[in-house]
Amino acid sequence: MINFEEELKKFHPSLEIEEATDAIYNQDMTDMADLLVNLIREGKSADHPQESL
Repeated sequence: MINFEEELKKFHPSLEIEEATDAIYNQDMTDMADLLVNLIREGKSADHPQESL
């Protein structure tokens, strides 16, 4: 039978996975919600252009 406690003690995360995780979390990624918010803002500013001072 597998002793899960002993197996967990032996576990060490792969450096490759840690490096990939850092790369993923450190990127500024735009998702669909961000794109939609930007499109709505652009549409509103096109409908009501602000006068420059």
